[in-house]
Amino acid sequence: MRRTLFPYLILLPTLIFLFLFTYYPLFQSAMDSLFDSRLSSDAPPFVGLQNYLRLIQDSVFWRALLNNLAYILMTVVPGIILALLLAVALWENTSLNRWLRTAFFFPMIIPLVSAATLWLFIFMPGMGLLDYYLAKVFGPMNNNYLGMSNSALIALSVIGVWKFAGYYMLFFLAGLQSIPASAREAALMEGASRPQVFFYITLPLLRPTISFVVTIALIYSITQIDHVAVMTQGGPNNATTVLLYYIQSLANDTHDLGKASAATFLTLVLLFGFSMLNLRVLERGAHYER
Repeated sequence: MRRTLFPYLILLPTLIFLFLFTYYPLFQSAMDSLFDSRLSSDAPPFVGLQNYLRLIQDSVFWRALLNNLAYILMTVVPGIILALLLAVALWENTSLNRWLRTAFFFPMIIPLVSAATLWLFIFMPGMGLLDYYLAKVFGPMNNNYLGMSNSALIALSVIGVWKFAGYYMLFFLAGLQSIPASAREAALMEGASRPQVFFYITLPLLRPTISFVVTIALIYSITQIDHVAVMTQGGPNNATTVLLYYIQSLANDTHDLGKASAATFLTLVLLFGFSMLNLRVLERGAHYER
C-alpha cells in the first residue's frame, strides 16, 4: 500500500495546481461560454451555442485568427531556424561561446513589456534607431512601422523572434550535446561532408528536441501579447489584433464574458490541435536514447 500511494503523494501538489489553474479554468470557460453574461444579473440566461454562433459571425474574430496564424508563421519558423543556427555555431564549449550564449539568451530575461518599450524607440518614425541607420543608406526616413497595416504585425513578429530565439537555442544546445560524437565521426570517416552529416545525422537525432521546441514556440506565439497591448493596442484597423488580445478586449472592454469564454475555448482547442499535429508529424521516426 505504501509503495502504491507514495508516487501519488509526491505528485499531489502538482496535481492540485494543475486542477486549480488549468483544468478548473478550462471547465469554467466551457461552462461560461454557454451563458449570456452580457446582462448585469447574477444568474445569466442559458443560451447554448449562441455565443459560438455570434463568434463565428464576428469579422474581427476571423481577422484575429488570421493575424495569429500569420504571427505564428513569422515568429515560430524564423525563430526556430535562427535558434538552431545559433546552437550549431555555439556548439563548442569555449569561453567566447559561453559569453555569446549568455548574450543571445539575455532578451528572454527582459519582461515583454520592457522589451516592447525598448522597441518603441527603435521603431519610432524618423528618430528611431531603425530609421536612423536606414537613412544613412537610403536617405531621410520617416516610416511609421507600427502605424501601417502592412508592417505593424511584421514589426511585432521581429520582437517575438528577438526575444525567444535565444531561449530556444538552449534546448537545441542540450539536444546537440546529447548526440553521440561517434555517430558524426563515423559518418565523416565514411566520406560524408559536414552538411551531409548535419542533415542526415544531426537533424534526425534532434527530432525530439525540435518537436518540443515547436510546441512551446506555438504556445508562446498565442499566449504572449504584452507587446501588442503596449505598442499597437490591436491597431491599426485590427491589423495586430490576435486571439488573446481579442479575448481580453471582449472581457475587459465590452464585458461580454460569454463570447470571450467561447473564444477562449476555441483558442485552446486550436492550440491543442496544433500541438498534437506537431507531435504526430515530428515525433514520427524520432530516435530516443534508452
